[in-house]
Amino acid sequence: MCNLYSMTATVDELRRIFGPFDGDKTNLPPFDEIYPGYQAPVLRRKEDGGLALEMMKWGFPGPVSAGSRPVTNVRNLSSPFWRNALSDPKRRCIVPATSFCEWTAEPDPETQRKAKVWFGLADPNPSIFAFAGLWRPSEEGPYMAFLTCEANATVGAVHPKAMPVMLRPADAGRWLDSERADACALAQPFEDTAMRRVS
Repeated sequence: MCNLYSMTATVDELRRIFGPFDGDKTNLPPFDEIYPGYQAPVLRRKEDGGLALEMMKWGFPGPVSAGSRPVTNVRNLSSPFWRNALSDPKRRCIVPATSFCEWTAEPDPETQRKAKVWFGLADPNPSIFAFAGLWRPSEEGPYMAFLTCEANATVGAVHPKAMPVMLRPADAGRWLDSERADACALAQPFEDTAMRRVS
């Protein structure tokens, strides 16, 4: 389960990678560490088919039966909790990122703390990718979460359970606009050869 990522790209870099969008600011601050509950930049479709950049809180309000704990990752795509959002392209989004973190399973012998391991693209120019996300409006503001899938070998060496669903820019439109089955087919481990451990 991914509960930490970074997004340090500028608005101009996002525009070059994902195309034009509304809601763009003069610039964004670097988001070096985004944790659940933090606000983060997200791109979603507008009614006219264009993209809009919005700040959204990471973590859907969870079901009451589970104590309403925020849900940050979407793993079970057949869960009734996600069915409506996955079936409605208007509820899908892409979450720009420049790296994400998983924690080591065992603590460091010296510090007795688990260590952060950061992952990103093998080619750092550009280093921007996106997570396949879902979002929902609310009176308190919009929320988002993103999909996870089986881990590839690179991430699995640190966190074997799962990894975020990473999208290349060319796959963003397919995720945002396709029918549910085609969009969910993107929930596959990212190619190992296209990734690296950043730290």
